[in-house]
Amino acid sequence: MSKGRLIITNMIGILSVLALAAVCWYYYYQNQHYVTTDEAAVSADMTKVIAPAGGKLSGWHTKEGENVSRGDKLGEISDGEQSVSVRALSDGTLLKNTAVNHQTVKPGDVIGQTADMDHLYITTNIKETELHDIEKGDKVDIKVDGDPNASFEGKVEEIAYAANSVFSMLPEINTSGSYTKVTEKVKVKISIQNPSSKVLPGMNAEVKVSLSSH
Repeated sequence: MSKGRLIITNMIGILSVLALAAVCWYYYYQNQHYVTTDEAAVSADMTKVIAPAGGKLSGWHTKEGENVSRGDKLGEISDGEQSVSVRALSDGTLLKNTAVNHQTVKPGDVIGQTADMDHLYITTNIKETELHDIEKGDKVDIKVDGDPNASFEGKVEEIAYAANSVFSMLPEINTSGSYTKVTEKVKVKISIQNPSSKVLPGMNAEVKVSLSSH
């Protein structure tokens, strides 16, 4: 091998080692200063619109996408003898409307659902092994699939007081006598500042919690 080729080969080897070291340093830095997960979604406080009585529905003119205020009369239900008003239980936007005038409803039927679109937030699940580094008030960078060209700022608002498995309707029962340790996850609520009109409840999101202040 000529001296020139040997020098080039050595340079390539050195550059490869430096590149590998840079990648390792990058991931080490990220792990030390951030917790990142794509197990997150856009959420909103939602309220069901429920039929307060049984009878025939009338006077319902609110459409999906319209804003309502708590106490607004959305329609009324008559059983032939008396009428009962159907009212919004909270401020919000009507996201789902299953109400049809002149249809018969039963007490407790869900005929609509509103959401507080002015205060969207992110819910995410964080591994228990990463949770000890996260505190309320930590800054968060947010990406939402529905608006991929934008990034949003937020902060940690709430951290659940128990792992998600505690709230499972059907917890696993171990009858074999053996035990397999599973990494649990804890729900974390994150605010989102100035979300665009493309950010909607239920959309997938990715969050990056900054740990640099610790």
